[in-house]
Amino acid sequence: MTPRFHRLAETDRPPLTFFIDGRAARALEGDTLLVAMLCNDDAVRRSEFGPERRAGFCLMGSCQDCGVWLADGTRLRACGTAVTEGLAVLTAMPALL
Repeated sequence: MTPRFHRLAETDRPPLTFFIDGRAARALEGDTLLVAMLCNDDAVRRSEFGPERRAGFCLMGSCQDCGVWLADGTRLRACGTAVTEGLAVLTAMPALL
């Protein structure tokens, strides 16, 4: 997967590992989930309305286009959520039983 963002500065912050759909990904301490996801992939989530992949729209918490999920169904806005060590997110709504 080709990242949409390429880090040019602030590379000296401590690294973190988090998970996107079960796949390990790298971030730096202080990154928002949106930045971290787009440094590892070209999109943040899959659209609920078609096959399109979404990369966020407003980047400031207003539009909900960067919504991702935890396994329990909790929805997070990637643009306003800080990455933490071991955080695991899903790019599509989980099937809850």
